[in-house]
Amino acid sequence: MKPLTEFFNRPIHPVLLIAISSLLILALANYSFFENVNKVYPWSVYPGFMLSLALLVFSVIYLLIWLMNLIMPLKVVVSLMLLVSISASYFADTFGTVIDTVMIRNTLETNLSEATDLFTGSFVMKLFLLALLPILCLWRVKLCSLSVPYRIKHHSAAVIAAIALIAVNLVSFSDHYASFFREHKPLRYFVNPVFPIYSTVKYVASQFADHSPKSFIKSASYSDVPETDVHQELVIVVVGETARADRFSLNGYQRNTNPLLEQETNLVSYTDITACGTSTAISVPCMFAIKRQQDFDVDASKHTQNVLDLVNDAGVSVLWRDNNSDSKGVADRVSFEDFRDPQRNPVCDDECRDIGMLTGLQEYIDQQQGDILIVLHQMGSHGPAYFKRYPAEFEHFKPSCRSKELSSCSLEEINNAYDNSILYTDYFLSKVIGLLKANTPQYETSMLYISDHGESLGENGMYLHGMPRIIAPDTQLKVPILAWIGDSSDVDYSATKLVEHRANSHDAVSKAILNALEIESDVEFNDVPPLLIMKPEGWDD
Repeated sequence: MKPLTEFFNRPIHPVLLIAISSLLILALANYSFFENVNKVYPWSVYPGFMLSLALLVFSVIYLLIWLMNLIMPLKVVVSLMLLVSISASYFADTFGTVIDTVMIRNTLETNLSEATDLFTGSFVMKLFLLALLPILCLWRVKLCSLSVPYRIKHHSAAVIAAIALIAVNLVSFSDHYASFFREHKPLRYFVNPVFPIYSTVKYVASQFADHSPKSFIKSASYSDVPETDVHQELVIVVVGETARADRFSLNGYQRNTNPLLEQETNLVSYTDITACGTSTAISVPCMFAIKRQQDFDVDASKHTQNVLDLVNDAGVSVLWRDNNSDSKGVADRVSFEDFRDPQRNPVCDDECRDIGMLTGLQEYIDQQQGDILIVLHQMGSHGPAYFKRYPAEFEHFKPSCRSKELSSCSLEEINNAYDNSILYTDYFLSKVIGLLKANTPQYETSMLYISDHGESLGENGMYLHGMPRIIAPDTQLKVPILAWIGDSSDVDYSATKLVEHRANSHDAVSKAILNALEIESDVEFNDVPPLLIMKPEGWDD
């Protein structure tokens, strides 16, 4: 104990503390970074470059700590850096997740239930051993008391050395770094804590860039139900959560995950749909936007007219029921009901179930006059606690992972639990269709089901979702869209069936909603391929 006490009582130079902290963060929080680099630049072939890259990252971390120390005490800076680095490395090492601006937005906009699913025992243990314990040791260490001139002299020398080390490495391996920065940009997403801090600063800057009140931006000057449309429409849009197109047996999956939907007639399953993004925070507002994905701005969307605004302006009754984290701003100007609340949702056990959103819906329909649009936002298949997304009676594929700690489960168990959640979505959608059938032919009925994004289930060591779109795998981007068309609908089922294998995207969703409700407007969709083909005007059964 005496040597340890002497160690803590011996003052340490701030420059040395920054160097030790940088080395510690490099070693403890950058496994995924070097693992991904090794796939492109194998250690056995490029040992010099790998060592150079380690020195480069060390120098950058050093400079980052030094810069933050200009505005905060050094111990506070190192503590924050350790917490950020180890937390980010856990999600990178465990799920293959990177902390970019989209992930930060998703984290801030998620609900408490979803967030707690990610706080597993292994996360807490890693945070305690690799962050909290070093932080406790850090705060017991004494720093040398230095005069201002002496401090400036030593810090300046260290900063110059770090910059020189960066320059030497870049020059020495210039050919390697040229391809590293130009051809393999996604690798930098895994550098801890550099990229998470950069993303945080970028996100915060975007939120406070302009404090002036935003005027509402209208994309269309009018939207109306034509007088010639004398029949009432009832359209239900189901916004799915984390469903993969390749896990629907309707799309060829070998397991029967859609036993009830496969019995339905007038059902169209679109097999080649690409999502706007890989997270709810981006995909949900994007799919209801009028602009295409490449022109979509998630911040501007909050004060920009979306398809629900157009439908509402046309005099259609619009209702959004939510069993997820909310509408992400889409339903801010229409009727909204939160079904995560057990006071409203009567079907709650471990969590409130999606099926509860159908409670009282027939009564709501009976009270409306004219056309109706209902949006149901599912909890769906949100991970990592897939087992919580369905009641016990849907435990069909066994053994299933019964833990939110995915590392404690086999790939088979994880996939079984996920497929069970898809099975529950199949049941939920069949009940939605049953409700629509009960209102046919009084209404011209139809349903659209659209998943917001997909999910990685261990492919290439990657789990969950939220990867930057530029490097996201198809498992996170390819999503199911289904259309059920009632017998009384003016949607041409036979013609629509012909386009179910055509490549399309979330860009087509807003157009499909307007088509299903037969709303006319001057909005332009820039040649977006249609999901629904309408019967010719004047067509009659």
